[in-house]
Amino acid sequence: MQTNVSERSSAQTQPLPRADGRGPVQSWLRHAVATVVLAVPLIGAQLAQMTMNVTDTVMIGWLGATELAAGVLATQTFFIVFIFGAGFAQAVLPLAAGAEGRGDVRDVRRSIRMGLWVLMLYSALVMLPLWYTEAILVALGQDPEISALAGAYMRVALWSMFPALLVLGLRSYLTVVNRAYLVLAVILVGAVVNAGLNYLLIFGHFGAPALGIVGAAVATLGSNLLMTGLLVAYTALAPSLRRYELYARFWRPDWPDFFEVLRLGWPIGATIIAEVGLFVASSIMMGWLGTIPLAAHGIALQIASIAFMVPLGLSSAATVRVGLAFGRGDRRDLDRASAVALGIGTLISIGGACLFWFWPQELIGLYLDRGNANAEAVLAYGVPLLVVAALFQIADALQVVAAGILRGVKDTGTPMLIALFSYWLVGMPVAYVLAFMVGWGGVGLWWGLAFGLSTAALLLNARFLLRERYGLLDA
Repeated sequence: MQTNVSERSSAQTQPLPRADGRGPVQSWLRHAVATVVLAVPLIGAQLAQMTMNVTDTVMIGWLGATELAAGVLATQTFFIVFIFGAGFAQAVLPLAAGAEGRGDVRDVRRSIRMGLWVLMLYSALVMLPLWYTEAILVALGQDPEISALAGAYMRVALWSMFPALLVLGLRSYLTVVNRAYLVLAVILVGAVVNAGLNYLLIFGHFGAPALGIVGAAVATLGSNLLMTGLLVAYTALAPSLRRYELYARFWRPDWPDFFEVLRLGWPIGATIIAEVGLFVASSIMMGWLGTIPLAAHGIALQIASIAFMVPLGLSSAATVRVGLAFGRGDRRDLDRASAVALGIGTLISIGGACLFWFWPQELIGLYLDRGNANAEAVLAYGVPLLVVAALFQIADALQVVAAGILRGVKDTGTPMLIALFSYWLVGMPVAYVLAFMVGWGGVGLWWGLAFGLSTAALLLNARFLLRERYGLLDA
């Protein structure tokens, strides 16, 4: 597992021994298999976690268009705060993967532990602004009744921030040490529990109180606490993980690793939030168009988000695969790992585009009670939005996988700037112009999203293709 100086200097031209001692650089097929094996449970975990949001949206939607609109605003507000914190969990992946590639158990432990510290600190800081969600939404021009319902939801859901982010931190740890399947199992349990609690607490079945939209927030909190407890128990007690000693002297700081998580994590969070913020801002603008457009937008966005979980899980797998190769100085393995991830992402996105293009009515109809007076109007408005989403699936997949690859080589600053430029200087102005100045309405907003995602995909992939010029592979 040790590499001498001459081997390091010839890393660009010679395939180095693999860190696990099983031979030279992997073939293309082995890379593809290894990437899929790692990505499948991560994709499954992303989809299972998204199922909780889908369950909330579907069941809240059964209450009516007003409750659905409030749920869209509340869950997206929570999500945008949550996803910035997720950047710190993502920062742990390249740090821990690089250490694992070098065979440095102590550095794996330190990076994960300090990542958990950062996530706990962030959770405490964001709870206060979330408490005032209703006032914030009113200030942004949303309907007072919808804002009041969203605020009631958030005053319960905000307590989920702490356990939800810890789930992400522990997921990063288990992914690096090849236990991603355990994360999938735990999140599946959480999704089932969340669905059951929603059924009981939103509508008051089997003698439970009928809490309406607040019941969905209680269900989210309960399921996140359960998942956190299961992951903490496993990581503390599993014999195969004892050598990492994650919780040994957990209170002891490792300040270099703490600040390295911060250094890498905040640009990742800003990158993610730049994209997510584009969609949240589109929801705010869609609210200016009325309740029906906002409800249709929420459903179409939820469906697009489900499809996005697949390349997002693949992106995390790419970060780990590239990070392992980067940690041991193996550039040929790094190149192949990145190329395989991009190829798989492209194929997956084509499948998602076909679903959106050929079956938009059926997909949107899953979220609606056809007996509701507004159902047909929401369906008619939502179908064209999903057709536009079909057209930007490939760009969305390529930009998120490229971002994951760049994180694997600890490149987070410039991708953040690319995201800010693409989504806010290209996507948002185009969306506003097409929606309100040209008069395309909601469809114009979605074309703006497509322009932003395509710009990001082009620039992020160009940066990685020019990685030698920018010195991204200099350890």
